[in-house]
Amino acid sequence: MKYQDVAIPAGHAWSSPFARWQGSLADVSALDLAADVTARALAVRHLTPDALDGLVLGWTVPQPDIFYGASLLAAQIGALGLSGPMISQACATSVASLEAAAGRVTSGGGTQLVVVTDRTSNGPQVLYPRPNAPGGAPQSTHWVLDSFAHDPWAGTSMLAAGDAVAAESGVTRAELDELAILRWEQYHKALADGRAFQRRYLVPVEAPGRRGAKTTIDADEGVRPVVREEIARLRSAAPGGTHTFATQTHPADGCAGAIVTSVAQARELSGGEGVVHILATGMARVGRSRMPEAPVPAALAALNDAGLSIDQVDAVTTHNPFAVNDVYFSRKLGFPLERMNSYGCSLIFGHPQAPTGLRSIAELIEELRLRGGGIGLFTGCAAGDTGAAIVVRVTD
Repeated sequence: MKYQDVAIPAGHAWSSPFARWQGSLADVSALDLAADVTARALAVRHLTPDALDGLVLGWTVPQPDIFYGASLLAAQIGALGLSGPMISQACATSVASLEAAAGRVTSGGGTQLVVVTDRTSNGPQVLYPRPNAPGGAPQSTHWVLDSFAHDPWAGTSMLAAGDAVAAESGVTRAELDELAILRWEQYHKALADGRAFQRRYLVPVEAPGRRGAKTTIDADEGVRPVVREEIARLRSAAPGGTHTFATQTHPADGCAGAIVTSVAQARELSGGEGVVHILATGMARVGRSRMPEAPVPAALAALNDAGLSIDQVDAVTTHNPFAVNDVYFSRKLGFPLERMNSYGCSLIFGHPQAPTGLRSIAELIEELRLRGGGIGLFTGCAAGDTGAAIVVRVTD
């Protein structure tokens, strides 16, 4: 989908740190987290609720009061009267939310606040009534764990999809291990000078501590160093598979957001810092249970709509829950692995579902700003066999 007059003000895409599964944010509702992070992000950017015309809320894991999610979040941040759609599309939720916001801007909806938030820790146990079952016993589903473990259409797990693509593409265990090491080194670069790069977009979180105390989380929690000698000793995560626990991501909790508006308004809101033009978005599906392949056609669809080729792209970030994703992408499009995810990726910092993509998009924007501008591509897979991508151009 192509856009003519849609942009993010430079500096107006942000993310919380990501906290490990069952970590410091495990008992914090994703809606409360979103309210805390969004309010802080808007205050730092000197944006008041009356500057906003609409809200797009993305989430994938139900939380208490999510039925009222968009209106409740708006009230929590003091934006009374603000509302808009709620979007849920697994790991593609960030791109889908930005796409929804871009459509609202294009149709005259004004400045949109995009918030994507999820807590994979302590996901709900859902009971579906079955009055005709023996004894009326309900069907039970663990929203998070069962979704990770089983694609109902393909009949396989996401890990099985990653291993299948690796086997069919001839990607070796050694290649996956080396990719994980590279991505760790890139993430470690983002920690230099007191995490100077991450501080360009990260918004601290206040989480409840013991006896009413507050704990400030201003850095990722639960990131695992990737050491060649150690990961070489790991067994595959599935019998006969290629991926290990070092070459797949880990679930996490977090929130991200952005302001989406017209180019003229973005220029005004950025205060002279530049404009991030949203050129196009793209989505695609591939073969059943071949999820790691999907970022390629999604990226090509977005690039085609933007009138660009991969050779014109200056920087790429990806959502890569499995190391094979990036290896496959590099092979198919000829984009060097070392030029992707220059400051880390979800393989390293974790995956809270909805906000994962927008964090990587925020990193992509900041990388391009440091370069002095250019074309950026984010692409990633989503549940089962789907991919989503967005192309941006950063200018002064």
